Amino acid sequence: MSLHNYQFKLANENQEIQAYFALRHCIFVEEQEIFTTDDQDDIDQIAHPIVAIDKNTNLVVGVVRIYQSEPGIWYGGRLGTHPDYRKGWHIGKGLIEKAVTTANSWGCQRFFATVQLQNVRFFQRLHWQSLEELTIAQKPHHLMEADLNFYPPAPELLKLVC
Repeated sequence: MSLHNYQFKLANENQEIQAYFALRHCIFVEEQEIFTTDDQDDIDQIAHPIVAIDKNTNLVVGVVRIYQSEPGIWYGGRLGTHPDYRKGWHIGKGLIEKAVTTANSWGCQRFFATVQLQNVRFFQRLHWQSLEELTIAQKPHHLMEADLNFYPPAPELLKLVC
């Protein structure tokens, strides 16, 4: 499968948002057991959910969230792909590109993510650098930063929450 089989977009319909949270729960609570009951947190109140949708089935098959922690400083997190869609890196790559280019269009000056150890090399191939090793939920991670020169701003409007 190629990137052309998927649509990468901000989740803005109720059905997409429900599927986004359901897939996160499947990945981070049930499968990886990083969280015991729920992976939602206060960041979800300010985060922008992004989904990968399989164009053939219209199902949400990948997720990531982005948020601004302070002016110009953005983070991505909760990146995951449905277990049935993990062959290759197409969905992860598309979600990362959508996340960083979207934040870049909204004034991002630096973009960070905490990345599980087994995914560090993948991120490095996508022009990210490791800044620091961390332990989160008793699992090794790296704090990584995207090279914004490889992620030009995307034409995405920022919807303000009132």
